[in-house]
Amino acid sequence: MTTSSERYGAVAMILHWIMALGILFMLGLGLVMVHGSLDPGIMYRLFQLHKSIGITLLAVALLRVVWRFLHHPPAFPASMSLGEIRLAKLGHALLYMELFFMPLSGWALVSSSVFAIPTVLYGIVPWPDLPFFEHLTNRQPVEDAFTLLHAYGAYALIAVVGLHMMAALRHHFFLRDGVLLRMLPATRRTPDRTHLK
Repeated sequence: MTTSSERYGAVAMILHWIMALGILFMLGLGLVMVHGSLDPGIMYRLFQLHKSIGITLLAVALLRVVWRFLHHPPAFPASMSLGEIRLAKLGHALLYMELFFMPLSGWALVSSSVFAIPTVLYGIVPWPDLPFFEHLTNRQPVEDAFTLLHAYGAYALIAVVGLHMMAALRHHFFLRDGVLLRMLPATRRTPDRTHLK
């Protein structure tokens, strides 16, 4: 079982679960937007929501990296082999890459769009386009390239998140090494009174 010293702190947990829930919601929303047949007005609002949450997740990802740099995570369980540790580090590196690639590629896609639809975060805060595309004479090839990158990035993110979830469940149900519990809020356990019987 894990001890308090082996657990992630409250801030790390909050940032982790904000990202986790945000990513799952964004993946579902993105699939609906791409494959759904919706009213143009509804589609416009969904795109604005998608962009708003994407920029929010980019900010949370930046905060998470800073927090990770300042606070070392718990050590890997002693039962994990060197190969398993390397795979875990690779998985985390891919996750962090995706956390930045997806919102940045989406921002670039919006910024290079031929429609030039303004982004207003949550209907309140105007958000600027990236400045690199404002002088393009032919935006369509650039928009097409970022559309492809964003789409394939989403499928890669689905794969990475799926592997991450399977690894966490493997640790919890098969290895029983407490890895998953380190990222969950602490729960009170009933005292063991068997020694009194």
